Formats: sequence, C-alpha cells, structure tokens
Amino acid sequence: MGPSNPWSPNWQPDPTGRRLLTIRVARRGAYLAAGIYLPIAVVAAFLAVTPVTTLPSSLTTPIAMMAVVSGIAGVALLGAGLAPAALGSKVDAFVVGIALAIGAPVAATASFVIWGWVIDSWFGDADLAAPFLRAGVSAATHIAPLVAIGAAAWVILVRRVSPPLPTPPPSASTRP
Repeated sequence: MGPSNPWSPNWQPDPTGRRLLTIRVARRGAYLAAGIYLPIAVVAAFLAVTPVTTLPSSLTTPIAMMAVVSGIAGVALLGAGLAPAALGSKVDAFVVGIALAIGAPVAATASFVIWGWVIDSWFGDADLAAPFLRAGVSAATHIAPLVAIGAAAWVILVRRVSPPLPTPPPSASTRP
C-alpha cells in the first residue's frame, strides 16, 4: 500500500489538493454523462423494437423505462472513470471522447442485459437476456450519431466546468 491509500499506515493528506479535485471531477463527469445520456436513451427507447414479442404489449413501456434507468447507471460510472483523463491534453480529451462514444452504448446495453438476467432468475424460463442484448445493440446502432455528438459535448462540458488538475509533485525517483 502506498501513501496515497487512506488505509495505509503511512497515509498522509494530499497537500496539493489533487485528490479532492480528482474526486470532484469524477463526480461532475458522472452527472454530466448521465444528463447527456438521458435524452439520447429516451430517443433510443422510442426507436427500439420490442425486445420480447411474447410479452404483453402493456410491458413495453416499463421495459423501455427499465432500459433507460439501468443505462444511466452504467454511463454515469463510465463518465466518472473517464472524467479525470478528459482534463489532460487535447489528445487525451479526444481519446476520452472516443472511449465514451464507444463505451456508453456498451455500458448501457450491459446494464440492460443484466436486468434481463435478473428477470430470468425471477421468472425461470423467460430467457430475456439475449433479446435485451439484440434490442440494445440495435438501438445503439440507430442512434450512433447522437452518441458521438453526446460524447463530444460531454468532453467539452467536463473541460469547461472543471478546474484543471494541479501538476503532481515530483516523485522521489525523479529528484536529483
């Protein structure tokens, strides 16, 4: 365990404030990713086909709402993880934007598929995970341009609303 691990016996507060700023940037990144994802997910849910044709049509709206809500969690976690890297150089921000554009549909679809597995465990032989996966991938391909625009907007917003992280102090190995 290093000195930056709070459970280490050698832990010391961060005198630069970098750790606290990184936590705040991650929080902003999660909120912004969820906020940008929500309208895109609503459009995707509106355009998506019903994943399971054997279910009654009265369950179409609750399943779509479940997909949107479960996807928010996955995209928010992705935004929190990528936000500190978005504050680096412009190349870093570009790469983070690409990572978010690729990862957001994957995270949202994975969260939706997990719900399919949970429902399968409740109802036994419902077999919903595979149709949920097909519906998520189909919806993601339909709204790919919106996802790219959302990822670019997320990078711009994270860089605008977050202060730059302070440069880390030189490590012991780089000192003369």
